[in-house]
Amino acid sequence: MLIVKSPESNPYFNIASEEYILENFSEDVFMLYINEPSIIVGRYQNTMSQLNLDYVQKNKIKVVRRLTGGGAVFHDLGNLNFSFICQRQEEEERSFIRYTEPIIRYLKSLNVNAYLEGRNDLLIDGRKFSGNARLVTAEKVLQHGTLLFQARLSDLSQALQASPLKFKDKAVKSIQSRVTNISEHLAKTLSVVDFEKGLVQFITGHYPDSTYYEFSAADMLAINNKVTEKYDTWEWNFGKSPQYNFTKTIRSKGGSLEFNLIVDNGMIRKCELQGDFFACGDIDILERALENCKHEPEQVKKQLEKVPISEILINIDIEDIMEGLF
Repeated sequence: MLIVKSPESNPYFNIASEEYILENFSEDVFMLYINEPSIIVGRYQNTMSQLNLDYVQKNKIKVVRRLTGGGAVFHDLGNLNFSFICQRQEEEERSFIRYTEPIIRYLKSLNVNAYLEGRNDLLIDGRKFSGNARLVTAEKVLQHGTLLFQARLSDLSQALQASPLKFKDKAVKSIQSRVTNISEHLAKTLSVVDFEKGLVQFITGHYPDSTYYEFSAADMLAINNKVTEKYDTWEWNFGKSPQYNFTKTIRSKGGSLEFNLIVDNGMIRKCELQGDFFACGDIDILERALENCKHEPEQVKKQLEKVPISEILINIDIEDIMEGLF
C-alpha cells in the first residue's frame, strides 16, 4: 500500500490526482488531502441544482465534479479527505465496509463511537461526519470519503442550499443530513494535522506493507494537465450535468417574470418567458438570444447585453433577467 499525502489544497488538482492514480498506478494507494473551500458534486448530478450560486460566487468557492456517484459534499480546510485506490478483488462486494472499516477502527481507538449506517454514511451518535462514494472498474476500485473534523458547518449548509423549486430533473439529489465534526467528540483536543498523522500511523499498522510516496515532477505535470484539460473546465463541472428543467419566478418594477428553461449538457436549449409584465417589442428576440448559451452567469450576461431589453420589456432591466435565470 502506497501512502500519498497531496501537496496541494486545490480541489481540481486533488480530484484529478485520484483519476491519475487510478489510471497509472499498479500498487494499491491510500491518499489523503485537504481542500480549500469547494463543492464536490457526484458524477451524475445536476451541478446547478446543488448550489447556492450567489453564496458560491460571492465566497469564491470552487466547484468540481468527481468520478464517483453519490451526492454533493462541501470541503474546507477543516475537512480531511481520504481515498483508497486499490486492485479489484475477484468478487468485489457492493458494500462500503471494506474501506470504511479502517476509518471506523481508527476513530474507535480515539474512543469515538463511529459506525457505518445506510448505504455509505459514517455517523457518530446519529449525526453524519463522512459521506463515501465509489467507482468500480474492471480492474480497480476507487472509494473515497470526507472526514468532517473541524469544518465550518454554517458554510456547508449555506453553500449547498439550493431551492428545490427551481429545478426538475432526473439527476441524483443530495440528501441534507444532520452533520457533526469529529473534533466535538474527542476526549482531548487535536488539530486536524495531528488527527491526520494519527490516521496515517493507523493505516500503516493496518497495512504492514505500507510505504510513503511523493508525487514526482512527472506525476505533478501529468496531474496538472488533467486539471487544465478536464477538472478546471466548465464543460466537465457543469456541462456534464443531465438534462434539467429550470423554473423561477421573480417580481420586478415591470411585473412578475417566470422563466422556464430546458437545459441539456449545461446549454440552454429552450427559454420561455411568461408573467404579467408589459412588452413593447417581440419577446421572442430575448428568448432566442439565450438558446444554445451556457447556463452560466458570465455567458448569459454577455448574450443579454446584445439584446435591446428596454425596447422589448417595460421597466425591466438586465439585472432583473439575470436574477430570474439563476
